[in-house]
Amino acid sequence: MALIVHKYGGTSMGSVERIRNVAKRVAKWHDAGHQIVVVPSAMSGETNRLLGLAKELSADPTPRELDMIAATGEQVSVGLLAIALQAIGKDAVSYAGWQVPIKTDSAYTKARISSIDDKKVKADLDAGRIVIITGFQGVDDLGNITTLGRGGSDTSAVAVAAALQAQECLIYTDVDGVYTTDPRVVTDARRLKTITFEEMLEMASLGSKVLQIRSVEFAGNYRMPTRVLSSLTDPLMPLEEEAASGTLISFEEDTNMEQATVTGIAFNRDEAKITVLCVPDRPGIAYQILGPVADANIEVDMIIQNQSVEGKTDFTFTVPRADYNKAMQVLQDSVREHVGATNIVGDSKVSKVSVVGVGMRSHVGIASQMFRTLSEEGINIQMISTSEIKISVLIDEKYMELAVRALHKAFGLENA
Repeated sequence: MALIVHKYGGTSMGSVERIRNVAKRVAKWHDAGHQIVVVPSAMSGETNRLLGLAKELSADPTPRELDMIAATGEQVSVGLLAIALQAIGKDAVSYAGWQVPIKTDSAYTKARISSIDDKKVKADLDAGRIVIITGFQGVDDLGNITTLGRGGSDTSAVAVAAALQAQECLIYTDVDGVYTTDPRVVTDARRLKTITFEEMLEMASLGSKVLQIRSVEFAGNYRMPTRVLSSLTDPLMPLEEEAASGTLISFEEDTNMEQATVTGIAFNRDEAKITVLCVPDRPGIAYQILGPVADANIEVDMIIQNQSVEGKTDFTFTVPRADYNKAMQVLQDSVREHVGATNIVGDSKVSKVSVVGVGMRSHVGIASQMFRTLSEEGINIQMISTSEIKISVLIDEKYMELAVRALHKAFGLENA
């Protein structure tokens, strides 16, 4: 008998009929002799609706109250799923995060999990019950409800699986796995049977929306095998077929990594570029520029510092597009005056495109092939960043889809 954690997204929980289908699927796994813990998201659109109500009442609601409001969406989901399971004869019990408890820090709207008490859940599982736990939320040391940030239900599910030492965490979504790139951009994109944690972490951080990046970090840190698969299939399909479907994210690298130089093409439209012009080229200048940006809780991604000319240099970096105006204001207020820059310019119409693959460690020429492909399409590269298993370039937003299609073809991903 294996302990399996199921996670269902908002689309999977989007209606009474879909909740019934989730209940049938969960019951099928339970009937096969498995211990089952389910972590569902709020019903599709519910969290946005709730937060929208708060914004109607105040332009700047306090984070603590936002968490109190947002957490109710998942509480509705777990109660409804428990009722659906009970209606088909299953002994099911639902818990909010604070009841488990899932302990977090006090960073409202973006809390991090510190510990999970498994005693109550294991007692229910040993008694033959199906346990349903709210995703996305927990409780701090003062008893305040906290949320983990958007997409936090994935993180909750993997964290629960790790705490319970589950055999596998199944992430059910509205897609049937992880693809070589977004099939909406490249119709020939291919579903991957397996992908390593490293590759999935890079894909998630570079814009792939299949899994939330923190959930992949959890899975990798705790070596928790995680499978992405579809909840839109027949809930009564043979269990053996379902258990082998989707994409398995595992710790083991693909045995064919010597042949698979590139696993996928990731992209992110959510980019903006900022350049601080003509700053003194002296020790500490990067901190003087980026320190105030970090203090404003703005994440910085790609960074380039140009060669010094007569003691002056240009400093360029990217931030999430949603933080572009805020970052520009921070720089105008704190950096230009104190650092001595001649100007601060930016561009919010850029995108990042990346090639990812563990096989890149043992192959040369990936960068040159990538750059040649973009050159042949007339696409100019504005910035470049690399790691052992990825190469990212910043380009004009209007060329993003062309670049993805060209690179996908150039590396033969449709035929792999």
